[in-house]
Amino acid sequence: MSTLFLSEADVEWLLDMPSAIEGVEAAFRAWADGKADNQPRRRVTAPGAMLHSMSAASEYLGFMGLKVYSTTREAARFHVWLYDITSGALVAIIEANRLGQMRTGAATGVATRMMARPDAAIVGCFGTGFQARTQLQAVCAVRKIERVEVYGRNEERRLEFAAEMTELCDVPVKAMHHPDAVAAEKDIVITATTSKIPLFDGRVLDEGTHLNVVGSNWLTKAEIDVATVCRADHIVCDSIEACQLEAGDFVAALDAGSLEWDRVCNLADVLTGEETGRATPDDITLFKSVGLALEDVAVAVRVYHRALAESAGQKLPF
Repeated sequence: MSTLFLSEADVEWLLDMPSAIEGVEAAFRAWADGKADNQPRRRVTAPGAMLHSMSAASEYLGFMGLKVYSTTREAARFHVWLYDITSGALVAIIEANRLGQMRTGAATGVATRMMARPDAAIVGCFGTGFQARTQLQAVCAVRKIERVEVYGRNEERRLEFAAEMTELCDVPVKAMHHPDAVAAEKDIVITATTSKIPLFDGRVLDEGTHLNVVGSNWLTKAEIDVATVCRADHIVCDSIEACQLEAGDFVAALDAGSLEWDRVCNLADVLTGEETGRATPDDITLFKSVGLALEDVAVAVRVYHRALAESAGQKLPF
């Protein structure tokens, strides 16, 4: 069997958000059942460059994979290498920038479905980039959203994002000038930025708010403050192991003694009912995602299967 190469353009039309959410949820359930394995991200550095790698295997899917990406001053380049578990054959090499955006959104979709109030309808979104777009798409896929407010540092990009997402999600999206206003009086708050410091004062959050905190996977960056962490009644991670290595959002609270890791649980365990993501309508709930290879592999398998069905991609000579 030849190795299939799938480009960013291929991924764009082969993958949609409902399929990504379904695939990621199934992967987390399999992980909880001991039928999948995930290794956190590792990084190596060179002057002006960094190589990031992460891997996962899924018995129930029959595939294992490696996500690797390079970051330099000029660009970031992402690929997933997908292997058949039985034969060990490299079945696909997939360009994975868009795939990564979709799987990150999909994990938020799964968490929001399990943790946000069923009647959640008002969203505050921090960030105006590609990750914020897929975050909002995922939330709109699992809740009947009526209104969105967005904040980003650049006013022009705020306005562009609001116009684009109003059309894409068929929900009114309003650009806001003050970050605390975006966090206050919301049912769901999304943070998907590159900020190194907290975006808003956690004291403004309403009871019952659900937060999806996804922008930082560095211990030196935090999108939320200690007040937000302290007010959260339930804190759920995509992976506690990965968050212990990368979740800068928790560092200040841990250092202050305001948070212990035994307060935190894995999303996989919420899905199986072993842990609780929300107990009452007034609970403040927090999902922290740093991004997992298991999510990449789950979504890559979906893309691969559809590519075969659609005769998409390019066969490589090996």
